[in-house]
Amino acid sequence: MTHKQGIYEKYIKCFFDIICSSLAILCFGWLYIIVAVLVKIKLGSPVLFTQPRPGKIGKDGKETIFKMYKFRTMTDVRDEKWELLPDEVRLTQFGKMLRSTSLDELPEVFNILKGDMSIIGPRPQLVRDMVFMTDEQRKRHSVRPGLSGLAQVNGRNDIDWEDKLNWDLKYIEKITFMGDVKIIFQTIMKAFVKQEGITEGDMATAEDFGDYLLRKGKVCKEEYDKKQVEAKDLLKNQKLQKRT
Repeated sequence: MTHKQGIYEKYIKCFFDIICSSLAILCFGWLYIIVAVLVKIKLGSPVLFTQPRPGKIGKDGKETIFKMYKFRTMTDVRDEKWELLPDEVRLTQFGKMLRSTSLDELPEVFNILKGDMSIIGPRPQLVRDMVFMTDEQRKRHSVRPGLSGLAQVNGRNDIDWEDKLNWDLKYIEKITFMGDVKIIFQTIMKAFVKQEGITEGDMATAEDFGDYLLRKGKVCKEEYDKKQVEAKDLLKNQKLQKRT
């Protein structure tokens, strides 16, 4: 799953990412501190939420899985069986505000500095979303995932999964400097000026790809369960590899 790289993508984009992410930390370090303190006060520890996400395809032809950083937006309230309550219960008004302004995604800048992500690219989805993608849709992983992308400035979570993935595929067809700059400005307008929400309908958080396909009748329950097990096995194998 490779695609033809232009001069910008091959030689310049990485330096552009490092420069932009470094400037963001230098210019908005005060904002990181304020948000971190507020998260600590309102939601407690840990301040950061980490989650494994599929990244760029490696030399072995498989997606690398990296740990993505975000500011925490949910409480860890549990029931009598010590199981986490549903997202809509744990997502507070403060958490909704962080998400609607994308402030919860500020720590991802450190993923960019590490080389896991790019400023612009297909958003890193969950591993349990990836396993439901077709081979064509998984071509989105032939580039590094981004802090924002074409799907985010063309509907974000208000568009269907297929449209979202199609926007990702359209992006990787032609990656240019001016194209990335345009998406950056569109992202700023939508996240901070228009403050577009992150929820889908009456859902507290975005619907998983597998849940969407099952609800639409595009996969059967047997296939759904099989893919969920596949996702869990991928994450389990990743943990084992890190220990050895």
